[in-house]
Amino acid sequence: MWRFPLLIIVLVGSLAACTPLVGQQAAAEAQRAVYPPAAFTHRVGTTQIVLYWDCLRPEPGLLRLDGVAHSPYVSEVRFLKFELVGVDAADRTVSEAKGAARDFLLRTNQISPFQIDLRTTGSEARFDLFYQYQAAGSLRSMLAGAGAESPLLLAQVGTRFLARDVCSETQHRIPKTTW
Repeated sequence: MWRFPLLIIVLVGSLAACTPLVGQQAAAEAQRAVYPPAAFTHRVGTTQIVLYWDCLRPEPGLLRLDGVAHSPYVSEVRFLKFELVGVDAADRTVSEAKGAARDFLLRTNQISPFQIDLRTTGSEARFDLFYQYQAAGSLRSMLAGAGAESPLLLAQVGTRFLARDVCSETQHRIPKTTW
């Protein structure tokens, strides 16, 4: 008589324990479905982070950079921020917009989406993307010595990188390969 309630308790407990795994598996499959090289046309990267994106024009006067940041090599990349700048033929900034990766912390092999909407003036000759972040395990933090990594990372300012002409038909393109 006591076996039936015990069986019910074991079954309910087993199902409850497996429920979070189903959600994690679905999230992993969704992330795998948008593996960056297969979904985007542009790419640029450093030794800590690789950015993939598409340039979209959802409406007149609006340029949207829609992409993902991938941290394939470093254990932690923090505070990834962007600045998209429209530059005219005389190399003057005529429009700009800022953005950030959705996740403030990217661990090894993690992917985080970003989107930057830039209102254009019509006089832009090209669009440049500035990005910066802080990386744990960087040479600067390793040279600081043991025990100093955390305070140094909180105080240090990330290096700023530039990708010129990010919506170009020839630059930063991901070659299309067929398997």
